[in-house]
Parts: sequence; C-alpha cells; structure tokens
Amino acid sequence: MLTVDKFSSVRVLCIGDVMLDRFVGGDIKRISPERPVPVISIRKTEQIPGGAANVARNISSLSGSCTLVGLIGDDDAGRTLVSELECDTRVSVQFVTSNDRPTTEKLRYISQGQHVIRADIECAEDLSRDLELELLDLVSRVLPGHHVVVLSDYAKGVLTDTVIRRTIQLAQEAKVPVLVDPKSQHLERYSGATVITPNSKELLAATGIDPAIDNGSAVKACHAVLSNTTIENILVTRAEKGMTLLGRKKEPIHIAASAREVADVVGAGDTAIATLSLAVGAGAELEEAAALANCAAGVVVSKHGTATVTRSELLETLASAQKFSDDETSARLFVLDDVKSRIALWRKDGLRIGFTNGCFDILHVGHLKLLNFARSNCDRLIVAVNSDASVKRLKGPTRPINSEIDRATLLASLKMVDAVVIFEEDTPLEIIESIAPEVLVKGADYEIDQIVGASFVLAHGGSVLRSEFVPGRSTSNVIAQISNTSAR
Repeated sequence: MLTVDKFSSVRVLCIGDVMLDRFVGGDIKRISPERPVPVISIRKTEQIPGGAANVARNISSLSGSCTLVGLIGDDDAGRTLVSELECDTRVSVQFVTSNDRPTTEKLRYISQGQHVIRADIECAEDLSRDLELELLDLVSRVLPGHHVVVLSDYAKGVLTDTVIRRTIQLAQEAKVPVLVDPKSQHLERYSGATVITPNSKELLAATGIDPAIDNGSAVKACHAVLSNTTIENILVTRAEKGMTLLGRKKEPIHIAASAREVADVVGAGDTAIATLSLAVGAGAELEEAAALANCAAGVVVSKHGTATVTRSELLETLASAQKFSDDETSARLFVLDDVKSRIALWRKDGLRIGFTNGCFDILHVGHLKLLNFARSNCDRLIVAVNSDASVKRLKGPTRPINSEIDRATLLASLKMVDAVVIFEEDTPLEIIESIAPEVLVKGADYEIDQIVGASFVLAHGGSVLRSEFVPGRSTSNVIAQISNTSAR
C-alpha cells in the first residue's frame, strides 16, 4: 500500500500561530489627489485560514485528520477563522481565546496579479503566563490518540520557549514524533524535536552559513545545528535547489526541486510540513517523507494565494515523475480504464468532472475558446478525441490531417486539459456513460438535443453547457484556406 493511501488514517496534532489571510483584489487606475499614492478600487475579498491553520487545511486536503490548537482574539477575525475551519470535517478546532490580544490577520492588496501592499494586524509578544498554562493544559488533554505533533511557528508569540519545551516533553513521553516549522534563529529552542524544517534564509540566520550556495554549504549548515542541539534531523528547504535532509550519523540526502512554474510561494512551507507529518505518521522512512513533502510543495507553488494540495494532485505528480520524468504531456494521455481510476481520485477530493469531445484535427482558436470555456466550468477537464478510423468514417477518406497521437498530444500539452482519451466509436456516448461527468460541454453550433450524451448527463443531475461559437473558425475552413493558397 502506498504511503499516500495511508494518509486518511493519520491524526496530526498541530499547535502554533493561527491567522486569517485576507486577499483584497482590485484595479489601480489613478493616483490619489491627497497624497502621491495609488488608489485601488476593490472588486473582491477572499479570506482563508493561514499560518498553522493552513497546515491544518493541507493535512485535511491530503485526506488526513488534524486537531488544531492555537490562540485567537475575541474579535470578528477570530470568529471568521473558526467559522471557516469548522466547515472542514477533518479539522477539529481547539482554540484559546484572549481578551487582550487580536487574532492575527494578514491583508494582501492585489492588482493585476501583483501584491501592492500587505498590512498586518497582530500582537507578536509572548503569551502571558496564564495563557501559556491554558494552552498547555489544552495540549495535554488532546494529545492522546495522535500519531504526530507539528509545531507551526510564525513568531506571533504562541510558541513560547515554555510551550515548545513542554509540548516536546509531552510528545516524547507519549512516544509521538515532533515536527517543527521554525521561525527563530535560535534553533536550540526546538531541542528534542524529531525534525525541523527551516528554509535557507532561516538556516543562514541561525548558523551564518548560506545553504543556498551549494550542497556542501547546506550540509555544513545542517551539521552546525545538529552539533549544538538535541534535534534529531534537519530538513532544509532551498527553494529552486530543492531540499537537503541530514540526520545524526546519516549521510545527507539532496532532493531536487519539483516545481515547474512558480506562481506564489505563500504557504509552501505549510504544505511541506503537512505532507511530511502525514508521511511520518503513516510510518514512512524520513527519506520518503521528505521526497513527498518536496513534491507537494512543488505543486502548491504553482498556485496563487494561500493554497493547498489535494491527495489526487500529489498522486498525479508522483505518477508523472515516475512514469514520464521528462514528458509531462504524455502523463495526461489515458486509456479509458486509467482515466476512470484518475476520476475516482478526483471525486474523492470533491472535484467536478467536465467533458468535451471532438476530432480536433487542426487545432485553432475556436477549439481553444471551447476548451477554456469548458475548464472554467469544472475542476478537471476530460477531452475525448476521435481515433483516425473514426475521423475517416465521419469526415471522409482525406481526413484526418494529423494522426490521433499527434492530436491527442497537442491537446494534452494545453494547461486547461487534465486528461485526454482516444475513442474508436463514432460518438463518445460509451465514454460519457462510463465516467458520468458532472459537466458536458459542446459548441453553440449544437442544440442541446443534438449533443451526444446530453440526456444521460442531465438525467444524472449534471449540466450541459454550450460554448460560444467562433464564426469562420473550423478545421474545414482552415483546410480550404490552405488549399486555396496552394492553388495560387
């Protein structure tokens, strides 16, 4: 059984600085007449649990269970944070409420995809003695029954030296591993932890050695920490250079970065330690757990904002890396049985499956409009492509122009397409009935009663959508234009 398949049986106790991330999006079109500063016209606001709460969200999205212990203020932000988290059945919220400390908030103002400014509401001072005792009493009561403890330190005052020391002691007595995402240059305060996961900047601040320079520097910096503490292992995240894992009396392991495109690094550390905790809790060796954490972090940095990774996304990325190490496009080409297995994983994550089909003989702007429209109305898009024999029966002996493999490969290379399957029949009805998509999409040149599979999808509670037709954009027109040009 794969380690990832065991995640659903793992219970993680996460303790740390919870916060509410607010993303305020809008347009900047003018400068204020009052002061030379831009004026943002707000269009939308999104609020997402962040900090240690984002670790919990990632644990849940990977099918694990998390008890989240932290502190909030007696304010609207705290109540919003609790409300957002309580919607998740895999997260158990156990918060201490303070009357004199606010809930930590991070407000990010964004225009045209760029962060304009960030405003923080917080009290970063250490907890009072009374709040420390209340928090530790809560930890001691909820610890039994958990497989791993995570300390998510954002330096907002919750993880004081006393809270860290006593929590590690309680976990050691219960024989539960402790994983720490640190935010202090004094790494000795995490002594006794099973693993700490500093990034390059944090490790540089702690040791004076820059692990980002090369592998040798990373190993030297890790050794400096292990030799001065009782921390058992250190896993340093080194951005585009991947990760380095070093344990006592073990050879260092360097893991190459898995991210292809970086959209946003917000929350990448949360994803990494969430995945690491689930893998350790599932009984994986630390080397495998680190590799899974690296893979998950590579997925989340391709997303915007405070994002999470799902179990199916992690499995897909692992499968792609193992089967098609240098060809991501090929990993999206499926036979029917395999695509059904993939769909089953997506549905476990609560994702809506979309479907469209066609010959796609010569890819043109009309096709791209259809595919973009289809993907915008679902979470995962399946595209079924007529085989060469099927195209000949439908279009005549001179078609297709491009082979089925070429056509399928081109479609699989498009970001809006999640899976491509080739079918031999004249219509995709068999595939539609087999996978039962929630959304069926065709061009507006078809009436609903002309769309193959529409009655089946509607009868099963799905929706049938028609994409706006682009006049004059068709494969037949492209071929005619090429023929006319050649005849001149």
